[in-house]
Amino acid sequence: MSGNEQKYIDDVFKSNYIAPMGEFVNQFEKSIVDYTETDYALALSSATAGLHLALRVLGINKGDFVLTSSFTFIASVNSILYQNALPIFIDSDESWNISPTLLKEAIKKSPKKPKALIITHLYGQMAKIDEIIEICKDNNIYLIEDSAESLGASFNGKQSGTFGDFGVFSFNGNKILTTSGGGMLVSDNKEWIEKAKFLSTQAKEPFLHYEHQEYGYNYRMSNVLSAIGVAQMEVLKARVDRKREIYNIYKRELSNIDEISFMPEIPNSEGNRWLTTIVFNITNPIKIINNLENHNIESRPVWKPMHMQPLFKNSITIEDGTSENLFKKGLCLPSGTAMSNQDIIKVSEIIKKGI
Repeated sequence: MSGNEQKYIDDVFKSNYIAPMGEFVNQFEKSIVDYTETDYALALSSATAGLHLALRVLGINKGDFVLTSSFTFIASVNSILYQNALPIFIDSDESWNISPTLLKEAIKKSPKKPKALIITHLYGQMAKIDEIIEICKDNNIYLIEDSAESLGASFNGKQSGTFGDFGVFSFNGNKILTTSGGGMLVSDNKEWIEKAKFLSTQAKEPFLHYEHQEYGYNYRMSNVLSAIGVAQMEVLKARVDRKREIYNIYKRELSNIDEISFMPEIPNSEGNRWLTTIVFNITNPIKIINNLENHNIESRPVWKPMHMQPLFKNSITIEDGTSENLFKKGLCLPSGTAMSNQDIIKVSEIIKKGI
């Protein structure tokens, strides 16, 4: 926490507006609009809810095909299943993010024209968004950015989440900012955001009594959590700067080891380095994870690709082995902004000794 969260929570309790309405909800949405320079924002209970609403608003329904990154967290894909749509998984390229080349191939091989693409800006690093936008425009495919991990990242000076038809940010407990749980849906299309807001509040028609012509969801963020979000947004730049400092220290300590490489940053972009991630050429990352665990230090493998998950064993996948190789060799390092420089050096020394 940054320091102002408790003060703003106290203000919420004094106002007695606890539920998903109140001044801090409005303030939190405005802070995201101002920071990202998008036109509209909607505070929600999770980023997954945002992805679901985006698909619903764009008319993605049962039997429709949705293109998506394979190398991602399952929340990106669950929203597709909520709409009874069918995912088509696309492998990564050297950026670790979705491959534009394989994206083109997936569109050609789809049983019918895909309606949308959900891309993940993995670990806070921008995908090749300029190439991806052109492909989507050429094929009349909606673009949804899963920017859950990439608030504060940019490409050519433009913020992650603001390139597509919709963008989604996460404020889960492990993200660069947290409201304990929560998300934000952004778009430049006012009508779409208004429709998403309507659906997120149980699709209540504007009558004194409760009137419903379609079904909705209970997806709005509370005033209490929004107050935390307002305080967190005040320190976003400092958090991004510190995340990048952490990456740079790891890079300084480990880059001289031939068998270690780091997740790259594509040209003209600046990631938020949400997590510092590395790949080993020979060493089994599980060995390093266990070594760190012996020192009471938590680390984890990188995401297991969705096309390798039992849940999606029968799904269409366009892959070339890139993300499978990253999964076998990759490691997420401790990257919390509360870490001291000495903590980072200690982790690095344990890694060196384990190779």
